[in-house]
Amino acid sequence: MKKICLLLLLIVACSGILAAEPSVQTDSIVYVCGPCGGSCDNLQFDKPGICPHCNMQLIKMTLSDFKKQIALKPVKVCFYLQDGVEVLDFAGPMEVFSAAGFKVFTVSKTKEKIRSQGLVSLIADYSIADAPACDVLVVFGGPTEPTNNDPAVIAWIQSHKTNTQYYLSVCTGAFILGKAGLLDNLTATTYHKQIDNLQKAYPKTRVLANTRFVDNGNVITTAGISAGMDGALHLVEKLRGRPYAKGVAEAIEYDKWVPDNGLIVKAGDKAP
Repeated sequence: MKKICLLLLLIVACSGILAAEPSVQTDSIVYVCGPCGGSCDNLQFDKPGICPHCNMQLIKMTLSDFKKQIALKPVKVCFYLQDGVEVLDFAGPMEVFSAAGFKVFTVSKTKEKIRSQGLVSLIADYSIADAPACDVLVVFGGPTEPTNNDPAVIAWIQSHKTNTQYYLSVCTGAFILGKAGLLDNLTATTYHKQIDNLQKAYPKTRVLANTRFVDNGNVITTAGISAGMDGALHLVEKLRGRPYAKGVAEAIEYDKWVPDNGLIVKAGDKAP
């Protein structure tokens, strides 16, 4: 009888151990601060609402996606600025990338002072002689002829092909990418009054009017001024996902952003 009781106790104990084994857990949902560049970007909450630190709307995502997001290395973005560069051409995308937590730095041919639209004096962080590597290289509108006619600058832009993940142009900055041969056999856009001129200058490129941005994969061109913010947000979305990009748009109060409001060129769809 004692043996039977011991056997029953052993069976019950074993069944308890089996019942205590953890079941397969599904990925939990968390609510996180929309990107604002503050330390709260790394916080997570268990309920929807407003971030108590920056008052931004919390974004819903899986815990695993959030962990992947905060583990990503910062994106290094190089802004090449020429004398006379349009203020909003670079200031808008700079606001987008800064709010996204990307590391933005400026480069000019030299470290001499330049003037944006003849109004704002600027000194770039680096010259083309000492600029560090970047993940994204961006060029902008304004008078682009001096840059296009400068072999040293064009060679510097071309040299980034091996270590730069994306090229982005805003407004007539497309002429600079075209001069560097980066638009050959691609589709592009530019400032609406320069569509025909860009097509004439670079006949190997298919140039589109009435298009906010054109994404060829690693080369993105945008129309003028405000379209540069659309292109920048589109690139943030490519790198960090749509919820993150929406958080950036909300952080800078750019309520005119419409995702996919441009042309995304498919493989095999590129200009002949």
